[in-house]
Amino acid sequence: MEYSKEFKAALSNFSSIEKDRLIFRLLKKDKLLSKKLYFELIDQETTDDKRDAMEENIREKVLLSSKYIGNSKYFLSIIRKISAEITEHIKITTDKFGEVSLNILLINNILEYNEDLNRQRFDTIYKLYIYIINKIFKALVLIKKLDEDYWMEIDELLSELHQRINNNHYLLKLCNNNSLNLNWLKCENIPDNLDLMVKEIKSQGYLR
Repeated sequence: MEYSKEFKAALSNFSSIEKDRLIFRLLKKDKLLSKKLYFELIDQETTDDKRDAMEENIREKVLLSSKYIGNSKYFLSIIRKISAEITEHIKITTDKFGEVSLNILLINNILEYNEDLNRQRFDTIYKLYIYIINKIFKALVLIKKLDEDYWMEIDELLSELHQRINNNHYLLKLCNNNSLNLNWLKCENIPDNLDLMVKEIKSQGYLR
């Protein structure tokens, strides 16, 4: 939303007390903004600290939710909630590296339970796997926007992901069917135009 010069001038004319009241009213209505300002102004924890805590949170919650893999619809709902927590972390901290690493970590932790996942019927587990494949594509697109200094660490996560996908027959099949080339699970192999390729894949009715 664009703000006119007149509107900005009117806000500038508020007294300090009026501005304080307005700020606190806005913060009460926008919890995310409140958390973001707290992190930027007061919080003693760094972005790395927050990311480390989120990594532990992901591991714990996927472990607890793993007993519901047999109920794939409910399991996916839990995974979506964990993903929403990652998104909130990113919005609060603007953690660009974490936006990639945490989402790949989430997928790797899900696929840690391949033995249980491989026992599920294809039709019941399909939506979870399409969700995972979409997440992988998004992470690969974001990697191309990261500084190459991060690639070595990301490649470790991608190598683990590659191995886990190969150990999951249905997921591997869906990756192939939805044009996810596993050779891209190495930073230097990700196509520069992958974002456009993903749009084309979706336009053909895949990834859903």
